Amino acid sequence: MEVKKIDHVGIAVKSLDEALPFYVETLGLECLGIEVVESEKVRVAFLKIGEAKIELLEPTAEDSPIAAFIEKRGEGIHHIALGVDDIQARIDELKANGIRMIHDQPKRGAGGANIAFMHPKSAHGVLYELCERGRA
Repeated sequence: MEVKKIDHVGIAVKSLDEALPFYVETLGLECLGIEVVESEKVRVAFLKIGEAKIELLEPTAEDSPIAAFIEKRGEGIHHIALGVDDIQARIDELKANGIRMIHDQPKRGAGGANIAFMHPKSAHGVLYELCERGRA
């Protein structure tokens, strides 16, 4: 199995309303849309940057994983999402090679993608997300 591309880079922010003008007006990126992902307690904005995206993540609750991240580390890069074709096969392959997964099964994420996260302790401190688009 191979990684197709970097799908997006997730950035934790305290407020989309405060952060978006920097990305749209200062950097000139196109905002593709904003949505709420209830299961993750986040409000998400996707910004187009070439073939990849930046995903801004704003916590919608104090017990959100993103709220905990911001509390501990401050705003900034949260994860790197890797585009894959067959996410379940990729999860199985990674686990067979000793990689600890946060999700053993894909779940629905922002933009309708199927996602699963690798544990950062298995990835040299980086939180990687597997991201499969265009599959039910």
